[in-house]
Formats: sequence, C-alpha cells, structure tokens
Amino acid sequence: MSDKFIQTDGYKIIIDWFHKQNIQPFNFQTKTWEKYYQAFSGMVVAPTGFGKTFSVFIAVLIDFLNHPDRFKDGLKLLWVTPLRSLAKDLAKAMQTAIDDIGLDWTVEVRNGDTDIKIKQRQNKQMPDILLVTPESLHLLLAQKDTTKTFNALHCIAVDEWHELMGSKRGVMVELAVAFLTSTVNNVKIWGITATIGNLEEAGNVLLASCQKRTQVKASEKKKIEILSVLPDEVELLPWAGHLGSKLVEKVVPVILQSRSSIIFTNTRSQSEAWYQMLLDVYPDFAGQIALHHSSINSDIRTWIEDALSSGKLKAVVATSSLDLGVDFKPVDTVVQIGSSKGVARFMQRAGRSGHSPFETSIIHFVPTHSLELIEVAALKEAVKTQTIENKDPLFLTFDVLVQFLVTIALGAGFLEQQMLAVIRSTFAFKEISDEEWQWCIAFITNGGIIGKNYEEFHKVEKQADGLYKVTKRRIAMLHRMNMGVIVSDAMIRVKFIAGGFIGMVEEYFVSRLKAGEKFILAGRVLEFVRIKEMTAYVKAAKGKAITPSWLGGRLPLSSNLSYFLRQKLAQSVNPAKTDKELLFLQPLIRTQQSVSHIPQEDEFLVENIRTKEGYHLFMYPFEGRLIHEVMAALVAYRISKQYPVSFSMAMNDYGFELFSDSPIDLTLSQLEDILSDDQLIQDVIASINATEMAKRKFRDIAVIAGLVIQNMHGKQKSNKSLQSSSGIIFQVLEDHDAGNLLLRQAYSEVFNQHLEEQRLTAAFKRINNSKIIYKFATAFTPLSFPIKVDSLRQSLSSEDLAARILKLQQSTQTKAKRKK
Repeated sequence: MSDKFIQTDGYKIIIDWFHKQNIQPFNFQTKTWEKYYQAFSGMVVAPTGFGKTFSVFIAVLIDFLNHPDRFKDGLKLLWVTPLRSLAKDLAKAMQTAIDDIGLDWTVEVRNGDTDIKIKQRQNKQMPDILLVTPESLHLLLAQKDTTKTFNALHCIAVDEWHELMGSKRGVMVELAVAFLTSTVNNVKIWGITATIGNLEEAGNVLLASCQKRTQVKASEKKKIEILSVLPDEVELLPWAGHLGSKLVEKVVPVILQSRSSIIFTNTRSQSEAWYQMLLDVYPDFAGQIALHHSSINSDIRTWIEDALSSGKLKAVVATSSLDLGVDFKPVDTVVQIGSSKGVARFMQRAGRSGHSPFETSIIHFVPTHSLELIEVAALKEAVKTQTIENKDPLFLTFDVLVQFLVTIALGAGFLEQQMLAVIRSTFAFKEISDEEWQWCIAFITNGGIIGKNYEEFHKVEKQADGLYKVTKRRIAMLHRMNMGVIVSDAMIRVKFIAGGFIGMVEEYFVSRLKAGEKFILAGRVLEFVRIKEMTAYVKAAKGKAITPSWLGGRLPLSSNLSYFLRQKLAQSVNPAKTDKELLFLQPLIRTQQSVSHIPQEDEFLVENIRTKEGYHLFMYPFEGRLIHEVMAALVAYRISKQYPVSFSMAMNDYGFELFSDSPIDLTLSQLEDILSDDQLIQDVIASINATEMAKRKFRDIAVIAGLVIQNMHGKQKSNKSLQSSSGIIFQVLEDHDAGNLLLRQAYSEVFNQHLEEQRLTAAFKRINNSKIIYKFATAFTPLSFPIKVDSLRQSLSSEDLAARILKLQQSTQTKAKRKK
C-alpha cells in the first residue's frame, strides 16, 4: 500500500478498530480500500467466509472519514443482494461495525418483506446505507423523486454477482447501474463474487459503464474436506432416490456430533422428505431440527435463520434458499444430499461450514444412488483443480429492456437519445441497433403492430418537451405490481381453515388433489379441504401423506462436472488408491464391464438391450438431463428416417433410452451416421417442436414485457390463464408480426438456454471424435437400470414403482446367473 493512503485519518481509524476486535485485515481487503481511495470501480473476488463484505463496505467508510465534507445527507451506499435473506444479516453486521467505529450512520433493508410504514419513512428520508434486491431497486427507480433519492449516492455494491450474472435479474442490475452512473456524478460500482470461472468477463459485464476499473482477488484459498457417506454394500442395479433413504441412519450421527448443521437438498420436495425421514429415524430431533425452502412462509424462514444463528437449532434441512451469504457462524458441518450437479454450487454450499477463513469447510456427501459416488470423485477433482463453471451473460433481452423503459418513464421520465446512450453503455445491449431501439420505443408507446388498437398497451407518452412519461394512474399501478423478471408457475397459498398461512405450492399440484387427501408442507401433515381464489384451505392431520413435487426442481449437470465425470468413470476400471469412492464401487464397475463396457474418455458407449417388454437403445453422453432430452429426440428422428419406428424416451444425467415394441436393428455404420454432427442444428429443429417450446418461453417473456398481466389488484392469474393469454398473443405475432423482437427472443432463448446449442454442438463433435462401442445385451446393465427406473416413475405410484423395480432387479440378476 502507498504511504499516502496509510497516512490518511480514515485508514488509521479503521485499522485501530480492527486491532481492537483482534482481527487482522486480509490483503485483498486493504487493497480494495486503497483502490477505492484511488477512485476505482472494481470486482472483489474471494472465497466464502473471508469478509468480502468488509472490503467494499469499509472502503466507503474510510472515504467518508477522510472527506466528510464531500458527503451529503441521504443514501451514500446502495447494496444490492440477490436474496432477501442475505440483507438482514448483512445490515446487522454493518450497523454493529458502524456503531463500534463511532459513526452515526444508519443501515436499513428495503425489499418485499419490509413494512410499508418503513418504506414510507425511507421515501422521506433515506438511510445512509440501504440493502435492496434488484426488484426493490427498480421500484425505487420508478418513484417520481428519483433524483432526490440518489443525489447523495457514492457507491453501488452488487453482492454475490456470480448468482445474478447470466440471468435476467443480472440484466436488471446492469440497466439500473448504467442509469444511476449516468445521473449521479462520480458514483463507483463494486461487484463482490466468490465462485465463477469467467472472472474477467464477469467484471466487464457489471462494470461496462465504468471507465476506471480493477479486479482485486484474494490469494487465500478456502480448504474443503469432502467426506462420502458410504452404504454398507454396493447396489449393482442402482436407482435414483432409493439409496438416500437407506443412509438416513448414517446422517444422524453426523448431525449429533456437530454443534450445528445444514443438510442441503436440491429440491423442495426432497427437503420435505428428508425432514420427515430424519424425524422418523431419530424422534429426539423434534424441536431441534427445522425445514427451510422458498415455499415456506417468510416469517417461519426468518425465525429458522435466527434460531440457527443463535444455536437454538441443531440442524436445518434446506434447499438453495440457504446457499449463499447468510452468516451462520455456529454451522460447522454441511451435508449434501445427492449430487449438487455443479462445482460452483458444491463449493458455495461447502463454504457454509467452517465459516471462518482459518477453518476447514467439511461437507458430507450422501449419494441417492450408487453411481453418484462417481460424481463425488469428479467433484473432488474439480475442487482440487479449481475448475469452476462460467456464467454466460445474456444479450438483447428485450422483455427486460421494455419493462425498464416503462419503469424509468414512471419515475423521472427520459429523453430518447440520452436513454439510448445509457442502454448502449450496458454489456447486454451494447449492440442494440437503431431499428431495434425504435421498435422498443414503439412498443412502450403504442404497443407495436398488435397493440396500436388497444389502449392498455399505450403505456408511455411522449410529451411536448420530448420527455417520455407514464401519465395514466392505472398503468402505473399495474406496472409496479408486476415489476420483476421471476415468472414462476402460479403459486397457491396454503392456509389453515382456522387461519394461519403455512406456505406455497404450485397450482398444478393442488389441482390434482381431492378433498381429504393429505400432503406435507413445511414439515407438517395437512389434509386438503378446498381451494378458493388461489388459496388452498387445509387442516392439520396425521399419518401417511404425499410430498409436493415442485416443477423444474431438478438441477442440470454442469459441463465442467460432466467432463470430470467421464474422466473418473474411465479411471474406475483401474482406480488409484486415493479414489475411495471408485474403489468402493468396484463390484458395480466389474459387473458393468462384464455384461457391457466401461467407456474410456475417447469412447462412446451404446447399448442395445432386448427384454420381454421390448427393445431398448441406451446411449451415454454424460452431458446432463437437458442435453439428453434434445439428443434423444434427435436420435429418434434420425432413426425414423432410416425405417419406420416409434419410440418412448427416458433420460437422466448420464444417458438416455429410446424404447420401442419393434426391433431396433442398427448396424455400427448406421449408428455412426445417426450420431454424426452433419446438419446437426437443422435436424434438431426438425426433431423437436421448436414452435411449441418457443410458445412456452414466450409466456414468461410476455409477462415480463407487460403484454400479459400476472398480478392484478392483489390477485395472481392462474398458470392456465397465463399460458392461454400468451399463447393467443404468440399466434397473432407469428401470423401478423413475424419480426417482433419478443417473438425472436422466445426462439433465441429456446436455442441458447433450453437446447444449449453450443454445448450440444460440442458434445456431438466429441462423440464424432470417439470410438463407438456398440454392445448387445438381454438384461439391464448398471448404467442403463437407473434410466429405466426414471421412465417408470412417470406412470407409477411410489409403492407400485418399488414393486416393479424389485421384479426388474430379480429378472436381471437371474439372467446374469444363467449367463455365468
């Protein structure tokens, strides 16, 4: 550090405060303070638990202590966080530090949970530091006195940027940052991130409108110890979800030996199931463990967070709702149920334990089926090599842009050319053309081609002085109620008949319930009574109950993890002594090798299996469920061009199955043609219903852009109603406005997000450069069995499924014995 900075009053005061706390600041913290002192904007990169917050936050305090005359009364530091749950703990930590240092600054939170009276007070007098979500920030921008709100602003800090980038919420942040840097003089932008692969690009996206910028990266590394919870024996024919329940008894001692634990699951339904299983196996956990996910009432979640922080709870079963940022100091153990499906997510969750830079993060991995132990070995390798996923930024998301333009028109208003310059200063819209810009202006003023005859689409008016403003009260009210980019499937509130809100479930789940049926929510057994106006009324019950399955719950396998997964599977034939998981799996590996094959890194395995049910073709790209869904449709289409045959499909993260009641007679030469990367995208388009997929994507785009209103006067439209309304608009645009940018965006999102065109193309290139291993069998193999089970899940109840699986296992084992 420079002598000039060290000699400043602000630095001396802060260092004295650190020493009184018996804390030594990290080098990346002091470097951030100095870079801020030198008027840089930047990105702070450090592992979880290393005090990233105190790097940027303290930098602003030092600046104030050095130059109090440069600061006005009002909002000085705006802190953007992706989750509401982050804000409360951060605000508490900041206020404690401020009070200790002796400043009279106030720190407050503003989001959807903030009391209306507090918001009204904030509108009159802003605190010195305000913590907001992206949505709350845009609501602030929609206020008429925007200039007054932000005229004292010195810094915008964007926390957990790795969670926001690559999403439409990230684009919301980009737009807000660009607007505020254009209206507030000399405001600095600082991003804070932990695990992300493309750090340079991440900085370029957030800091696109900043001229003087830097990156500060911590040299310290977080130590992570990964401990696998192994079953007593290897199941040779594994199936997803089955093994996890057998390992509950092995998780109980882990919880008992720890002061405090978080048990992470990937889905809300899985968290509900594990909470019940833990109580069933160890009833003394009653009152000591709790359940935390996004569909539980926010008041209950807040109580759980406080109870875990204070040590009142021994463990919490949670989803990604507790992935990041909440500072639970007592937590010394994390348990991961099933594969995290991504390296960054796994490291983030591991970092919730040993939440001190000097402690090792301990994470116990509990497989839900045997093959997931290969994923543990892959995760260990990825963590060791620090191979972390990239987050690809979004481009030209016009639905977010038109919503933002209405937001600003609702607030201070804007002049067209000045706003275009702001928009082009962002990473997401730096390449927007004049024609596209004019389309956006036409869309918000007269609704474009389809909206010109409908007054509700005429949202913004150009006034005589050239200022674009929202003048209609009803438009303003509806826009504020529907602002944001998170468009979930319609959620049903769940309440007791006698009163009391429990949480939320999705509409599709409740629509299938009959009166008297029982289900579990927030760890309680509830009996469904009736549904009225998007509210399900229930009463307390006992006994067996079903667990809600929330749509879109399964996480896709990341490209980084799939790479290491293929590598570790290849190594499993001759594992190293240090690969405990691969050594444990040897009985399964040997079985697969004897009845079929273990593919090496330069090989691609295809299994043709005939059973009494019919004919099965299994392929194993190991690219994740979403890619396999597209690949299955493509392969089926290409086979059907060779000869007439119909298929049903099933897939998991390792491979996919095509099943037919007719023989699948393919030679190796035909197979090579079917797996060719020639005319790949053309055949993908032909093999899927791209129009139907785009129509479903368009639902969210239409809601974000304001073509379809989701919330009206406190009531949420049903999922069916939203799909119907957006579907009609989609068809009208297809027929009469094919150049509509929102329509174009829907198709673009299908190819870039659902089909993952780049990853799909890379997978086929890899397969074409591999040797195809084509194996025939008369019974399911260890690799094929879990895919077959997933296909049965779609049509069978849990009891019927278990019985059917047992028969399949017995049949397969009998054939194996005969073969021997």
